[in-house]
Amino acid sequence: MRPVTYSWLAVVLGVAGAAIGWLGLAGWIAAAVLIASVAMHVAGNAIGTRLRETADRDLSRVRRPGESPPLIPPLRPGRLEQRESLGRLVPVSAGIGAACGGITGATALASLTSSSLAGAALGGVSSAVIGGLLGFLGASFVEIVRTSLRDAIAAERASAAAER
Repeated sequence: MRPVTYSWLAVVLGVAGAAIGWLGLAGWIAAAVLIASVAMHVAGNAIGTRLRETADRDLSRVRRPGESPPLIPPLRPGRLEQRESLGRLVPVSAGIGAACGGITGATALASLTSSSLAGAALGGVSSAVIGGLLGFLGASFVEIVRTSLRDAIAAERASAAAER
């Protein structure tokens, strides 16, 4: 009698079922995201290496004999390349996010569950931390988008002025 052989799909599904039972659904999703992240990193590295190796680097075919390469003036660094404070918007937004998160978390725990005052306070503090992080994240995103748009508009105006 021939031994039973399984396809790789059956083995993967069996391991996935065992992992869900052992890790729970959230653990399995976290493991899948981790594996997918590693796979995408490896794929991106392979694609980048292949593109670098196949790039045409022989500039002598493009340039005429005796022609020197054009001198490109160095650009001054943009605001995103410089190290500077994000401004007053970020700490204010983080504080507002922390206050809203703390109040919402403590109120929700006190009114919707049967938690004690200490439990509601601890839940409020943890909600305040999450709210502060979300406020910081949102304000940082807005500040960086605003700065990059300002740099792009300034470069566009400088380019238009140089063409005149």
